[in-house]
Amino acid sequence: METSRRNALVMGAALTGPLLLCAVLVAVRDVVDNTNAALVLVLVVVAVAAAGHRPSGLVAALSSAVWFDFFLTEPYYRFSIAGREDVETAVLLTLVGLAVAEIASWGRRQQARSSSREGYLDGLVSSARMAATGDTTSAALATFVCDQVVAVLGVDGCRFRPGGPGSGPRLNHDGSVTRDGHPIDVDRSGFPVNDVTELVVEHQGTVVGCFVLTAATQVARPGLEQRLVAVTLAEHAASALAAAQRAGDLPQRDVP
Repeated sequence: METSRRNALVMGAALTGPLLLCAVLVAVRDVVDNTNAALVLVLVVVAVAAAGHRPSGLVAALSSAVWFDFFLTEPYYRFSIAGREDVETAVLLTLVGLAVAEIASWGRRQQARSSSREGYLDGLVSSARMAATGDTTSAALATFVCDQVVAVLGVDGCRFRPGGPGSGPRLNHDGSVTRDGHPIDVDRSGFPVNDVTELVVEHQGTVVGCFVLTAATQVARPGLEQRLVAVTLAEHAASALAAAQRAGDLPQRDVP
């Protein structure tokens, strides 16, 4: 809800900001060159695009060009341009504004991906530390890994089940997802919603159990990188869970 409200406010600024600025520039259009006025409008596009809502950045660029034409080029207060230089300035304003909006949007996406990767690494480091120290019970370790897997994959739930895998869909160690040996295009159709998906936990060729993934209420389409992170999380837990199995401390029922 907060994101929707923020995006609505940014879109409002994209629509009205260039209009208000051009109306103010009317008072000084006889002394301020149109090229300089266009540069000021580019700053508005940059400010809007920096909010990270790509459509608003594009609207700000188009709005700037429209009101630049209406208020600052002859004939004034008409949507037409008589001078060649003003036409070129308006076209460049539009193109630069669109480019700035795209670059800002790309930068925000890269920042979001970097933050996600940092979160993945934190989860991997924590799971490795828990598995290595041996101070955490197998049930607590399985629960921690399940929480991390849910966060990484965006699925509804995850639980650890001791024992061998079933015959349903499986998340393999190369990040692929298969059902009866046939690949499932997760990037396109997502994890199966009508069945659970199993991530088998093995240690030195011995199956310890499975992390059972549920995606029943929403379609989860994690990328290959995210799926490999989930596989790595399971691999980090494998040795500790295998040791618990040998000691008879492995949970004998599903661990949520």
